[in-house]
Amino acid sequence: MTTREDPLQTGTAQARGAARPRTHTLAAGGLVAVFRPEQGMLGTSLKHRGEEILRRVDEMDEALVTGMSVGIPLNYPWANRLRGPRYDFDGKEVELDPASPWLMKDWNDIVIHGVPWPKLGWQVEEASDRRLRSRLRWNRPELLAVFPFEHEVEMTATLDGLGLTVETAVLANAGMRVPVSFGFHPYIGVPGLRRTQWQLTLPAMQGIVLDDRLLPVGERTDLPPYDDRLADLDFDHGFALIGPSPSMSISGNGRRISVDFLENFPFAQIYAPPGHDYISLEPMTAPADALRSHAHLPEVAPGGRFAATWRLRVEATENALH
Repeated sequence: MTTREDPLQTGTAQARGAARPRTHTLAAGGLVAVFRPEQGMLGTSLKHRGEEILRRVDEMDEALVTGMSVGIPLNYPWANRLRGPRYDFDGKEVELDPASPWLMKDWNDIVIHGVPWPKLGWQVEEASDRRLRSRLRWNRPELLAVFPFEHEVEMTATLDGLGLTVETAVLANAGMRVPVSFGFHPYIGVPGLRRTQWQLTLPAMQGIVLDDRLLPVGERTDLPPYDDRLADLDFDHGFALIGPSPSMSISGNGRRISVDFLENFPFAQIYAPPGHDYISLEPMTAPADALRSHAHLPEVAPGGRFAATWRLRVEATENALH
């Protein structure tokens, strides 16, 4: 385990006169994971036998400025898109300012992914060779302007022989109910193999029907399992998971990389634009726009705790596509 200065941001941090961001490294078996625990709890690397599994990590400088998704970011307090800049919960009417630097927007000017991850300042509570636990206190005025529900979030990353397991818990410890709509946006890829040759394996699911702005219209379609080349398929779609212990994977070149939906992630988004060497298999606690629609929106009662867990599993396999 090491906690050290991050060379990617040394120059930028010095120019701003700020403290240099630090990284924390986890290692187990043939896996090594790196996080920025005080800067979004962002996963910046996951190497299997020395080869990088995560994608877009070479765009870190730009991501720090724009908040775009790279590596393994947490999308908080909501994942994916909101239909408009207003939502309500528990008698509170929230009016968002789309021009605020504390919000993200997509190519269609739609509010997306909550607060940019570089603005989420976590505090490390436990750090070892195989485990990292940090806490985010949602009590700053800038955060409450976006999501006016004071609470805390605890994230624990554990590395073992099965892969990287991430548990995220929402703690409603400020005397108010808290809606839950977060997700993760892990960018992954198969080392040494073109994306068109990756084998994509998906379970039977329900596809969430979207409009031209990629927002749910309230309908679903039943989809059979998929096990074939990713090729040039274009994904930016939402899904409802219907089976026990669902998992999605890409494989090839002697590896299988899987996202396992272990607890309280009943929805997923898949993002894989053609021409890019990545795919994002995204665990979500609620569907897109749930803060506005209230459809399948979990909540935490005062004094309660909501925990959701997923795993990024990497394994060698002789049966993967070569």
